[in-house]
Amino acid sequence: MIEINGIFYTWNDPIILAAAAAVIVVLVLFITLRAVLKSAKAVEPMMMQMGQLNQTVQNLGAGQSQLTGGLESLSKSQTMTIQTMEVRLAEVQRQMAEKLHESSMKSARSLSDLQERMNDTLHGSSEKTTKSLTQLQERLATIDRAQSNIEKLSGDVLSLQDILSNKQRRGMFGEIQLNDIVSKALPANAYQMQATLSNGKRADCLIHLPNPPGPIVIDAKFPFEAFEMLAAAEGPEQTKRALRDFGAAVRVHIKAISEKYILDGETADGALMFLPSEAIYAELHARLPEVVREGFAARVWIVSPTTCMATLNTMRAILKDARMREQAGAIRRELGLLYKDVDRLGTRVENLDRHFGQAAKDISEIKISAEKAGTRARRLDTFEFDEPDEAIETVPPVARIVEP
Repeated sequence: MIEINGIFYTWNDPIILAAAAAVIVVLVLFITLRAVLKSAKAVEPMMMQMGQLNQTVQNLGAGQSQLTGGLESLSKSQTMTIQTMEVRLAEVQRQMAEKLHESSMKSARSLSDLQERMNDTLHGSSEKTTKSLTQLQERLATIDRAQSNIEKLSGDVLSLQDILSNKQRRGMFGEIQLNDIVSKALPANAYQMQATLSNGKRADCLIHLPNPPGPIVIDAKFPFEAFEMLAAAEGPEQTKRALRDFGAAVRVHIKAISEKYILDGETADGALMFLPSEAIYAELHARLPEVVREGFAARVWIVSPTTCMATLNTMRAILKDARMREQAGAIRRELGLLYKDVDRLGTRVENLDRHFGQAAKDISEIKISAEKAGTRARRLDTFEFDEPDEAIETVPPVARIVEP
């Protein structure tokens, strides 16, 4: 219970409840008012913030509008960019296709050129191989010919050995070689092979030289056995004995030629001994010079194929000089006739010169007459007859020149 002014009221009394309710309402109002006042104070910054927020929202709206326009522009730009990129991609694709086509064409041409070069190389290689095989065959054929030549040369060597082993055949070999050398060096009427002398001896070759010295004999000798023994000698004793035999063989030939082929009043005061081997000639001069001097003393001069050719060339000059001396009278006679021909030619040249002088004079007078005739023709053309007539030109008769 509650006592108010001496009156007791219960808690469930309506007045108490109404009073309590009124008190509660007042309290609530008071509290609410305080809360409102506090809220009003608190709302002012909130309102300011709300205003700022509203402004921000407006700005956001404007930004959103701009963003929307930007997005639209970006979309348009992106669309144009995409279109441009599509065009560029199409162009790039076309260029790539063209480049790929060009590259494929170049590759095809390169492959074709490479194939052609390879074909040419293979063709050239085949040609070179064929040529090499041909050359190899030719060389093999040359080798075969050389082999046959070697075989033939072996047979010739054997034949030469057979010839050299026989004294009579050696003499024939020397005579044939001498005949070949003499026929190349001298005219046919300047020598005689196998000429018979007045003593009945037959010389291998007789050279018809004028006096002096007169005809000279060349006789071929071939001391092969003695030279072969000298070449095969071993030791000083064998060499000395072989040299002695070689010198003796040569001395025998020198004596025979001196006695048979040097005839007073018929042949020259000397003769030539022809050795058909340069080796024998060199060995004789190198190791037996006293034998060579003995030949000089016997008026027998030893010659080899080389020195014989030189000697024959000297003889050819002597024969030429002799023929020139024989023809000296004929030459003087021909010179006299040549002098008369030259003198006659000079006379005829003088006559021709007079003819040319007279012809030049006649041509000059013809030119004068032609000029006067032209002048008269011009006067007739212009009817100018007042000028006195020129004297009639008299042309002297042409003198005839009678050739003596």
